Formats: sequence, C-alpha cells, structure tokens
Amino acid sequence: MTTNYDPIAEQYQRSKQQPWRTFVECFTLMELVGDQRGLSVLDVACGEGFYTRLLRQGGAAQVTGVDLSPGMIELARKQEAQHRLGINYVVGDARELNIEEPRDLAVAAYLLNYACNRDELLAMCRGIAKSLRPGGRFVTVNCNPSRHFPTAPSYRRYGFETSVIGNWQEGAPIKWTFHLEDGPFDIENYYLDTSLHEEVLRIAGFREVRWHGPQLSADGLRDYNQAYWADLLEHPPITFIECLK
Repeated sequence: MTTNYDPIAEQYQRSKQQPWRTFVECFTLMELVGDQRGLSVLDVACGEGFYTRLLRQGGAAQVTGVDLSPGMIELARKQEAQHRLGINYVVGDARELNIEEPRDLAVAAYLLNYACNRDELLAMCRGIAKSLRPGGRFVTVNCNPSRHFPTAPSYRRYGFETSVIGNWQEGAPIKWTFHLEDGPFDIENYYLDTSLHEEVLRIAGFREVRWHGPQLSADGLRDYNQAYWADLLEHPPITFIECLK
C-alpha cells in the first residue's frame, strides 16, 4: 500500500464533499448497510471518520474505526472530541485486525483496492472475516475491478481523474487525482480482477459475495441532470460488494 495519507489527510477529508461522493458513493453504501440500529460495527480504513460517524448516528450501538494512518485517526479523534458520539478510533492494519469481540457488521470505504497482489488481498479479507460473528456482513465500496481503466472516460467534471501507470495487468497501479479549490492531490491503488476478489473473499470465510453497481440519489438528480451523471453511472469507476459470513 503506497499511498501515505498522513500529508493529505485534510485534503482527503474535504474531497468527501464532492457531489458524486455524496449523491452516489455515500448514498449507495448506506443503502446497502441498511438498518444499523443496535448493531456492533467495525469501520475498517475509516479515514477521518466520515462513515464511522454516519454509522453511529444511524443507531449502531457500538462503533470502532480503524485506520493505518495516524494522521487520519488524529482527525477522527478531533471530531469525536467535538461531537462525543462514543466512537473508538484506533490505528491499525486491516491485515492484522485485533478485535476482542466479533462484530455484526464491518464496513470499508476503499480498502481492498490497496492490495497489490493476491496475498495482500487475502490478508485483508481474512482480517475482516475474523472480526465478524457467524452471519455477520461486510459491506464495502471499492475501485471497480471490472472497469478497464485505460479506456475509461474522463471523470474530470466530477472533481477527479483516473490514469493507469504502466501496462494494464494484475497489480497495475491506478492513480486517482482529486481536484480541490486549493489544488490537486493523488491516491494510488491497484487493479486485481473480479474473479480474484471473489475467490479470496470465499477463502477468507464469506459464504455469499454480491456485487452492486452505484446508485444515484433523488437529491443528486434534483441538483444535477441525468446527462451530468451519465459517464459516472454508465462507466462506473467504483463498485460495491456485500458479503455474508
């Protein structure tokens, strides 16, 4: 995992406000999460706590956020100090999760796409599966492994662009450039195909793996017309995975 989030933590926090992340990413992920009232939840790769707070505010009884970046966890803890939602944030690696009690639900926004090979992906999936009780669910938004990024359209109108570094093959780096008012920043993740994801998730202990495409909220269609969203929805750079242990 090559992206160091510590120097870009504050910029990444602001990128969450881009309309596509609100009306497509966030809307679809929370729709898949469904009713979280009373659940114990683990937010893996929680970043500065954007989804962690939504899960707690949605009624989850116990929420823990885990992230590899100390800078991200520092931002998350600052939010917790201000709002006191009762969320526990810890610095930790998804490949080596140490959760005392199995959870009902694990959520991850852009975690699996940081695995650059099968072994790293398997370690992540095993860490998440071990953190869940039998019958628990894992819901994630991920860079879309079925998208052929070398021929993807420009996503610049949505506030970001994608490009491939080197040849398109297993483990190929995909660079995401986010454009903010004060300048761009880059994130790098990796291409591993859909069948490999399914194989590894099942080996890790998930008995059902379901793929979901991005959905547009009614608010997104109200604020922007259908033509605006066409490239993002017809050639989605992201996908959603729902797994049952």
